[in-house]
Amino acid sequence: MTYLFRQLVLGLLWVYRRLISPLKPPSCRYTPTCSAYALEAVTKYGPWRGGRLALRRIGRCHPWGGHGHDPVP
Repeated sequence: MTYLFRQLVLGLLWVYRRLISPLKPPSCRYTPTCSAYALEAVTKYGPWRGGRLALRRIGRCHPWGGHGHDPVP
């Protein structure tokens, strides 16, 4: 079941990165970008823990948040 959920999350990330992201101007404050961070986190830790890490990262990505290099732990 976790494998299927992982594939679903990775598929949604693929759709975002290939179809939606190119339509928006680049605005990520971190490297790697939030979508690349989410992809790496879900691949490394699975959909549950990786998803939590990705949501935390997206929550920090605002004008008063940090910036710079922020790799997946």
